[in-house]
Formats: sequence, C-alpha cells, structure tokens
Amino acid sequence: MDWVKKKNALISFASKNRYVILILLLGLLLMLLPTNRRTQSSGVSNVDSLANTVSMQEQLSQILSNIKGAGEVAVLLTQASGEEIIYQTDDKDTTSTDASNVSRDTVIVTDSNRGNSGLIRQINPPLYMGAIVVCQGADNPSVRLAVMEAVSKATGLGANKISVLKMK
Repeated sequence: MDWVKKKNALISFASKNRYVILILLLGLLLMLLPTNRRTQSSGVSNVDSLANTVSMQEQLSQILSNIKGAGEVAVLLTQASGEEIIYQTDDKDTTSTDASNVSRDTVIVTDSNRGNSGLIRQINPPLYMGAIVVCQGADNPSVRLAVMEAVSKATGLGANKISVLKMK
C-alpha cells in the first residue's frame, strides 16, 4: 500500500508542475544536441598544431644544416601551448534598471559551399618550452653559438632553454 501512496503523490506532483517539468526536460534535450561550431574549431586546431610543430622542426633542421661547420642536424621542439586561434565576436550590451548584461556571439562566415566557420581575427603562434639540437659540428664553439642564436631567433627561446649537443 505504501507504493500506491507514493505513486499517487508523484502523479499529483507531476500534474501540478507539468509545465516546469516540461521546460526542464526541453532544456536537457537542447543541451544534449551536438553543435558543429565547437567540434570544428577544436578538432582542426589540434591537428594543425601538431603538423606545425613537425614542420617547424623540419624547417629548422634544414636551415641549421646550412650553417658552416654544422653538418647534419636534428631538432626537437617542445611546446608549452599550441597555436591559438582568436575568433571575431560581436558584443551586445543590454542594460536594464537593475543590471547590465553583455552577450558575446562569434561572427560566422558562410563560404561558397555553404560551410560555416568562425571569422578569424588573430592567430597566435605556438609557445615553445625548449629545444634540443643535435649536430655534427657542436664541438666547435662558434658553430654552437651560431646554432643557438638561430634557434633563439626562430622560436623566441632564451639561450638557457636551448641545448646544442654533439651528434655521434
């Protein structure tokens, strides 16, 4: 009999608050719907960041191998953070008598294939934590200094974050 009372109480509660329950369920349903905007921006950025790091390492290796006396060169760069893409936003201020609200919307651009993407305002390059350079001519101090300066200029790292080592 206890279950019957609980069932009747639940039914009466649901009938009294049916609009509140309906709004809550609708809100939960809307939160579960996927959005294309989030998946496009985060997925593309991570893949591009990894590709950019590998490309930067290869470019540095090629350039450093052209330094007189450096010989064969291998470079390893470690990233503190990847490339950051900042999208253009529209800010709308709404003020009322008791509060002011700012709503921020990303500007969406539609291309010729009807694909949507955010309007890019700025692209910040990756931040590097350190670099390891292994080269054949690292036993020569002038080659070591030239390699360290070149890596410092290309990555923005200080000399204390760059190691230049002799290759086998």
